[in-house]
Amino acid sequence: MARPFSRRLPWATGENALARAEAAARAAGQPLLDLTVSNPTQVGLPYPDEEIARAFADTAASPYQPAPFGLPGARAAVVGDYARRGVGLEASQVVLTASSSESYALLFKLLGDPGQRVLCPEPSYPLFEYLARLESLPPQPYRLRFDGSWHVDFDSLDLEGAAAIVLVSPNNPTGSFVSRDDFDRLAQLAAEHDLALIVDEVFADFPLSPAAGAVTTAAGRPSPALVFSLGGLSKSCGLPHLKLGWMAATGPPDLLREALAHLELIADTYLSVGTPVQLALPGLLQAGAAIRRRILERVRRNRRVLAESLGAHSPCTLLPAEAGWCAILRVPEIMSDEDWARTLLEKDGVLVQPGYFFDLAVGATLVLSLIVQEQVFAEGVARLLARLVAR
Repeated sequence: MARPFSRRLPWATGENALARAEAAARAAGQPLLDLTVSNPTQVGLPYPDEEIARAFADTAASPYQPAPFGLPGARAAVVGDYARRGVGLEASQVVLTASSSESYALLFKLLGDPGQRVLCPEPSYPLFEYLARLESLPPQPYRLRFDGSWHVDFDSLDLEGAAAIVLVSPNNPTGSFVSRDDFDRLAQLAAEHDLALIVDEVFADFPLSPAAGAVTTAAGRPSPALVFSLGGLSKSCGLPHLKLGWMAATGPPDLLREALAHLELIADTYLSVGTPVQLALPGLLQAGAAIRRRILERVRRNRRVLAESLGAHSPCTLLPAEAGWCAILRVPEIMSDEDWARTLLEKDGVLVQPGYFFDLAVGATLVLSLIVQEQVFAEGVARLLARLVAR
């Protein structure tokens, strides 16, 4: 019998083997050390609750003020946040959304027609495939090449028939910023093929050791192509539950004006951002500075513990990272990364992510979250390394 559902997504996905093993372990009451947690509100970080509450004082009763790109005061607050990073913008270049996912959805509507392809980096977070397919734009990967650091593999870019190029900087999970040379070359190619760059910068506020030639925000770099730089409260301020993102639009002035006029029509169709969170945004950005500092301290401490635990004769290698919340361990290829993850789960009670979840292709790899509570992280790493040695 036919079903009245679209074919945008492969609906019959099912759980993978690791997810089934995790569910079985939890059902059996097995205590797990979860080194995959990426929700900052669930890792024991202290939050400035009173300051956050003050930001929302009297906002609930405020009158509804529909504004396609967001309220002026909120957009001005985002401009101020970019100024903190040394970037000068006008409020007219800022568009507020309910999340980075919605930013992608609006931009895919703006830039692509059904059937056009969206070029997405690989390795990266698997969300892009769903976001693109939901807009009837099939995703097409291009590779990031690793030779001790990560670079765009320009030979893997197929620009014909594309709608946009997605760039994640810093990348999740590699933690690599795009280099100036790679960004400038991508922007030139985009301009030559009438494409826009969508640059996901949600982890840009968590630097570890950026290379000298890194582009830490595309909003501050001239480009011959349209560029939409994405950010939001979820990562920058550790407030994923408050649902507010933004994009900063830059590029050639005439093209930028036309793009913003079209985008305003799309945004006006949805008007999805709540008034209270917009009114609270200046206070939330101020409160977020303390949360961001605590997250970064946690990330740096955990990465240092991991690096020091490996030692000179470790059977695995910690790949370099310039920013972000993840660590990538390259492990012996005596079994697949999925088998390593299942072994650690079933024999050691340690939950990690196998690299294939992110399309990592640099041998067998495991991905660890660096925002996990310190004691949990240290114990999980100790068990992981003991298992590697005992192989």
